[in-house]
Amino acid sequence: MTQFERKHPGLNLGSHHGAAHDQAEALVFGFWVFLMSDLIIFGLMFATYITMQGPMAEAGGPGPAQLYDLRSAWIQTLLLLTSSLTFGLASLAMRHKHGVAPVVVPLVVTLGLGLTFLGFELHDFQGMLAQGAGPGRSGFLSAFFGLVPLHGLHVTAGCIWLMVMLAQIAVFGLSDMVKLRLLRLGLFWHFLDIIWIGIFSIVYLAGLTG
Repeated sequence: MTQFERKHPGLNLGSHHGAAHDQAEALVFGFWVFLMSDLIIFGLMFATYITMQGPMAEAGGPGPAQLYDLRSAWIQTLLLLTSSLTFGLASLAMRHKHGVAPVVVPLVVTLGLGLTFLGFELHDFQGMLAQGAGPGRSGFLSAFFGLVPLHGLHVTAGCIWLMVMLAQIAVFGLSDMVKLRLLRLGLFWHFLDIIWIGIFSIVYLAGLTG
């Protein structure tokens, strides 16, 4: 392992990838900076949600105990964590040049897990709306629908990005351009899993046990 690879773990492909390895540090670090700006937005939404707790914020409407389905939230957590594992397997296959199929298959599984997650989340939202618990019902629900669907929109964007990358792999193979884009998509996907752990802990677990 070279000094560069020891100094910048996770920001490179390895010197055996040639030009793509040299470009990865600056491009991926720049994407890290973008993600930190996104983290600020999520931080503000978490802060808003936390302050909108209690009877006054609920305005006499349904609260977490009446609305949240912990079983569904737990399934969604398992789906996203598993999708991080499958994306990691794809990243390792790409880094170690195991061929196209070992990269594509885990990416397809990741996409399927992401879409299944969205299906469960939309079902939960539909159930809440059927109970009259829309974002206009109370400050608490407004904060909920500001935070959780925002994460869902990011997962939707990630799924679309995955579809685009699978199409690009089919057309261009694992070119340097594709490798660098997959690196950035991987960071984005793992970032969304970290945000979801915060949502599961602060929104669902705290809401049902608080």
